[in-house]
Amino acid sequence: MLALLYTNEDVAKRVSDVLDPQPAIVAAAPAAPAPVVAHVSEAVEAPHAATTQHLGDSKQQQWVTSWLSKRYRVASDAANMLVSTAYMTAHEVKLDPLLILAVMAIESGLNPFAESPMGAKGLMQVMAKVHHDKFAEVGGQQAALNPVANIKVGALILKDYVKRTGSVEGGLKTYVGAADLESDSGYGAKVLAEYRKLKQVARGQKVPTTNPRPLPETTVVKQSPAVAPTEAPASAPSKTESHASEALATL
Repeated sequence: MLALLYTNEDVAKRVSDVLDPQPAIVAAAPAAPAPVVAHVSEAVEAPHAATTQHLGDSKQQQWVTSWLSKRYRVASDAANMLVSTAYMTAHEVKLDPLLILAVMAIESGLNPFAESPMGAKGLMQVMAKVHHDKFAEVGGQQAALNPVANIKVGALILKDYVKRTGSVEGGLKTYVGAADLESDSGYGAKVLAEYRKLKQVARGQKVPTTNPRPLPETTVVKQSPAVAPTEAPASAPSKTESHASEALATL
């Protein structure tokens, strides 16, 4: 089915329209694009507008979809499905959708069939055997190549690591399996650079779509951390950990 969506524009567009229906265009003065939602608490303050505010306006998603489609050479309708799923998942798990998309982009280049030598699979390169408990809720380990399931599980893992370490930088280092290592081989820097570009795109700014070089295979590891998570939330990040406040809701 996924292969059909990636190769057949008509089928992909029908599914894309179902996942992310576009409103009718009405002639009106252009409005400034809505900012990227950085804090879930902001969306909670307005119950009636929470979903719309967190998912971002349709124009914002169109900008992000178009940019990712060109940058990673993915069919526009297929890219639209991935972006829509990332935004919906972000709303559900309370994580910045642009951070999720940045991880997807660096991990797999938006290829839902990607698999690393270590066995990490899908868009967010998740180790299904290690995180079988989370996959049990979305269809089991065989769902690792299902884009919706993979994005949800990857987002949950990332959120858990960010919460546990107290910063996005620390969460990314743990996500790539380098928690106990001195360096993550530049993985976190690549994700955060892509994250910053996506925030610019979401604001309507012009950002080059030059495709980055692929990551070395050795950086994709994904191991379960040795220390079990505690129920208490991680300590609040300091002001220097600015990325954490941008990407993760107040927990």
